[in-house]
Amino acid sequence: MRWMLLLLCLAIGLAHAELNYQLQPRQIADGVWLVEGSTDNFAPDNGGNILNVGFIETVDGVVVIDTGPSRRYGEALRQSIEKAIGKPVVRVLLTHHHPDHALGNQAFADVPIAALAGTSKLLAEQGDAMAENMYRLVGDWMRGTEVVLPSEELHEGTLEIGGRRLQLLALRGHTGADLAILDERTGVLFAGDLLFYQRALTTPNSPGLDVWLADLDRLEALPWQHIVPGHGPLTMDAAPFMQMRDYLGWLDGLLCDGAEQGAEMNELIRAPIPERFAQVNLSRYELIRSVSHLYPRYERNAMGRVDRQD
Repeated sequence: MRWMLLLLCLAIGLAHAELNYQLQPRQIADGVWLVEGSTDNFAPDNGGNILNVGFIETVDGVVVIDTGPSRRYGEALRQSIEKAIGKPVVRVLLTHHHPDHALGNQAFADVPIAALAGTSKLLAEQGDAMAENMYRLVGDWMRGTEVVLPSEELHEGTLEIGGRRLQLLALRGHTGADLAILDERTGVLFAGDLLFYQRALTTPNSPGLDVWLADLDRLEALPWQHIVPGHGPLTMDAAPFMQMRDYLGWLDGLLCDGAEQGAEMNELIRAPIPERFAQVNLSRYELIRSVSHLYPRYERNAMGRVDRQD
């Protein structure tokens, strides 16, 4: 009986150990920290830790940028902030509503969680369904996770917190409500999912690739020194902008040509991916998803309105 109890305790201990995010923040500029996720897809072996999260030290406390994919992640993030800085969290800023960026909100429910109005609306509309889907994708990592909505509304402009000036941009290309944040002191740009780098972009809520391309112009014009994409490695050059424009242009051309030629969706998802994107993780997977998200719109645009024809 004792052996059975011992084995049970060991099994429980191993299960808890396996569900440890083991976050490792690193300082990338004066008072600015990055927690970098993988460029893989959601899976039980990563718990949804596929995004980049940041936090900024101020005189008053810590500003957190995105909260991660689960309550467990949010709790691990808060512990890592305490260990790295030892100051309280005073504000959370959400870049957008997608589950990997906003389902860790529970761990920060005692502080203001701020987002664009559109982000709050989308999270209220889609949050429960996204959380359920995350349960299916990553399993027990999501245990106890519930949607917590933002408590404050953000607007484009300058936000001053504890001696830091953060420039906020309200953009639309990825989800229709996308916040980018530039720390003016260091030039660190947290671009959210408006920038993917070495990882194929996702398009489930995009209002259009033309809108996304226009957003990139605004972001690149900022006085940035370091770029933190929503997914992918930190950079200090314009490589993420170049790759994003190249990929978005290719994807738009593929969809336009397909619609004009009357191609079926199944033809497009099998289209050859250019060699220059061979090292971009999940290119085929995300192409399949983007075609399903966007191609019907291209088909409608290519079809003449019968009631307006002569």
